[in-house]
Amino acid sequence: MDAVTKFKERKLDLQLKEVEARVIYHRYDGVELNTTLVSFKEKRRVLSTMDGVKRVNNVANVYVPDPLSKKIMTMSKYAKFTRRLPATLGLRRSSVTLMSTGVDMDKLAFCEKTFEDFHVCCIATGGARNNALRMGVDRGQWIERETGFQAKPGTINIILLTNVTLTWGAMARAIIAATEAKTAALQDLDYRSTPSPQVQATGTGTDNMIVVSGVNPDIIIRQPGGHSKMGELIGFSAKTAVTDALKNFDFNRKGACEC
Repeated sequence: MDAVTKFKERKLDLQLKEVEARVIYHRYDGVELNTTLVSFKEKRRVLSTMDGVKRVNNVANVYVPDPLSKKIMTMSKYAKFTRRLPATLGLRRSSVTLMSTGVDMDKLAFCEKTFEDFHVCCIATGGARNNALRMGVDRGQWIERETGFQAKPGTINIILLTNVTLTWGAMARAIIAATEAKTAALQDLDYRSTPSPQVQATGTGTDNMIVVSGVNPDIIIRQPGGHSKMGELIGFSAKTAVTDALKNFDFNRKGACEC
């Protein structure tokens, strides 16, 4: 295993208080990669589509370059990767929940929205030009009990942060709100399903999300649906961040989409 080696760091200037967000450039098994690491002074409740329910001090989105991706994309090898990677950041595995992508963190986008005492931040990476799907139309090809999984590059990952306390139910509902916003971004950009280009895409086959609750005991949110102000903030921040992230990665200099 590599020693803890950090080449450099780039801070994300978030307005959200008591949150530190950085892009860290480091190595794993001799491969250079980078990670968006969001850290908290005290443990936060998180709901992750990768790790489920946890209480952690850090959440992360990891850029896995193609040479490394080819080595770890089986269930057992990926599990080993997620166990070992935190050590390259100087972290214990139990202190972090993470997800990964083939999108370089230099292409990330973030958006923050506020209303009175409510504050929401969405940090997103996105690439969908090779792996876009329309749920309910396109068929799955992978059976999970099989050991290997190889998909074309393309993933939309979202880290959703709030300053207020979300109940567990509200955190699950926030995933719905942010997912609907992600789909709206894809539709506005007219992304097409890779296997069914006659229809618009709703996402990719490998999208993931981490929702992080705030720790304010005086403001507890139970219903962040579309009719609520919190749902509005989640939707607007997620749609903007995903749109910008997709443009950062999938669009060429002339503004034409290469999807």
